[in-house]
Amino acid sequence: MASTVDVSGNTVLTTPPNQQSDDAHGYYTLGEKIADTKAPAGAIKDRWTTHKMNNRLVNPANRRKLDVIIVGTGLAGGAAAATMGEAGYNVKSFCYQDSPRRAHSIAAQGGINAAKNYKEDGDSTYRLFYDTVKGGDYRSRESNVYRLAEVSANIIDQCVAQGVPFAREYGGLLDNRSFGGVQVSRTFYARGQTGQQLLIGAYQAMERQVAAGTVTQYTRHEMLELILVDGKARGIIARDMVTGAIETHLADVVVLASGGYGNVFYLSTNAMGSNVTAAWRAHRKGAYMANPCYTQIHPTCIPVSGDHQSKLTLMSESLRNDGRIWVPKKAEDCTKDPRDIPEEDRDYYLERIYPSFGNLVPRDIASRQAKNVCDEGRGVGPMVGDFRRGVYLDFADAIERLGEDAVREKYDNLFDMYERITGENPYEVPMRIYPAVHYVMGGLWVDYDLQSNIEGLFVTGEANFSDHGANRLGASALMQGLADGYFVLPNTIREYLADGPFDAIDESHPDVVAARTEVEDRIQKFLSINGTRTVDSYHKELGNIMWEYCGMERTEDGLRKAIDMIRELKADFWSNVKVLGTADSLNQSLEKAGRVADFLELGELMCIDALNRRESCGGHFRAESQTEDGEALRHDEEFAYVAAWEFGGEGGQPVLHKEDLVYTAIEMKQRSYK
Repeated sequence: MASTVDVSGNTVLTTPPNQQSDDAHGYYTLGEKIADTKAPAGAIKDRWTTHKMNNRLVNPANRRKLDVIIVGTGLAGGAAAATMGEAGYNVKSFCYQDSPRRAHSIAAQGGINAAKNYKEDGDSTYRLFYDTVKGGDYRSRESNVYRLAEVSANIIDQCVAQGVPFAREYGGLLDNRSFGGVQVSRTFYARGQTGQQLLIGAYQAMERQVAAGTVTQYTRHEMLELILVDGKARGIIARDMVTGAIETHLADVVVLASGGYGNVFYLSTNAMGSNVTAAWRAHRKGAYMANPCYTQIHPTCIPVSGDHQSKLTLMSESLRNDGRIWVPKKAEDCTKDPRDIPEEDRDYYLERIYPSFGNLVPRDIASRQAKNVCDEGRGVGPMVGDFRRGVYLDFADAIERLGEDAVREKYDNLFDMYERITGENPYEVPMRIYPAVHYVMGGLWVDYDLQSNIEGLFVTGEANFSDHGANRLGASALMQGLADGYFVLPNTIREYLADGPFDAIDESHPDVVAARTEVEDRIQKFLSINGTRTVDSYHKELGNIMWEYCGMERTEDGLRKAIDMIRELKADFWSNVKVLGTADSLNQSLEKAGRVADFLELGELMCIDALNRRESCGGHFRAESQTEDGEALRHDEEFAYVAAWEFGGEGGQPVLHKEDLVYTAIEMKQRSYK
């Protein structure tokens, strides 16, 4: 697949993929190939600088005449609103929470990556770039990833200037720690509250612009439709979640920063309100959905304890720095108190299988190995179904080596959170962890400028298909969100806005009226079905299907079964769901109905995408494609492409457009962490 030419030049190192297998035949239609026409050429280290210089400018007087809608107020959306407002644009910011501070970015714990090499352990922009491409199993765009690595250092400076209280060493310098998938310390952190502190920084910057009058804030508003006028994104239809009022909001450009769709699995580490509706409404209007099957399973989450749960809790991956992961060697020991199991009867399986990285292997590998040992009958904790779904994360060695006070200083809020949820003291008894759905790498397709194939629709943060390919390395999510919001989007969107101000439109325009009517009809449909099943029951059943057949391990037979089950569930939903309440009031049942309806359609597409991709890469593991020792086996000659799916219409088949992945600065290799 890869050539042997000098990687310092622009010679293409890969040949175009030629897919031979077609497991998803009959489920989709093959469309024309696409390409990222905005991707810059030249030496990779110069591409972003050159691209910024080539993008046109918008003078301050014209900025005041341009309106920008931003949906979502997490790290990407909050940072973008703050930066665009500071630049002088008129920004409308929307979130469904009662405050932008409640965006799910607040839940991130462990840290944010940046290539500053403060530890002098060999880090660099290129090494961060290389680790990220490798961690994404060579299914990301190299230009985008290099830009991310290049911009990463600026993020830290920006956040320090905002007062983000990053951890510091004794001498006052910013501290770093290591994270899964790398062998250097490049992760900046604020104890176990990094996401919260970063979000507060972005929120404060945005609120400054609210006070200045450049940003107008709409809380408790949910986007329910994208407005297209002459094929261009010109606004949104939103519902006031308190009053039920349907509102029309128009602008010159629309930015979606609405987060990921991990809640399609029902149980995930996402906030319970996190959903796909904003992105899916755009998809149904023509925006391509790229790589939807790529799901990151986080290896360190508090295990499921029974059928009563509605979400799962993340434990920071930073815990793997000092905690050792193990299970009993013998299944009969799984019910014992772990403190009574002698050292010689413990299997530190990650250290055994991956001696070079040990407990710091990437998330997909750590997750899959946890599943494997539990499937063997060596899991610990309560029985859930037929298995004990948990492994130990043990800090006894760290406490003995460092002392309890030192461990408490590094992790006390995480340990406290664990004890409050489980009732177990992790200073005395090993934590129990198990993988859970955390992040998604799929999302709306965008070009190098973060613009979708719909003109005027820009997508940032987790809502777009990530720069990281098939597996998000730890601490990359925060890096992408802030890089996009503070630095990338403001520099790329101006190329589009330089053609403005655009022709004015109003609410009487036929395309605007049609979008509003679609929303009103959809709401009335939900309320009129008056069936016998709750929305939550459908969501939970969908989640069970997705986890069982499109979770950590996928098979051809399982995915086909899942597609059939989802189609049956969707048909039943539209004939038998019961939505209580009215449209003109606070109505959480109605809110959930819209989200679950979109999740049902998304779940089917995720399974079709996973069925089509008969290879294992990162978080997508097809059982039919693995090495002799059970590791993920890619097939670059067939699948080195981004799968960009076009909505096929009601009852129609999705259309697959392939964007070939081209590498000029890095060679594709099979990942190895041994």
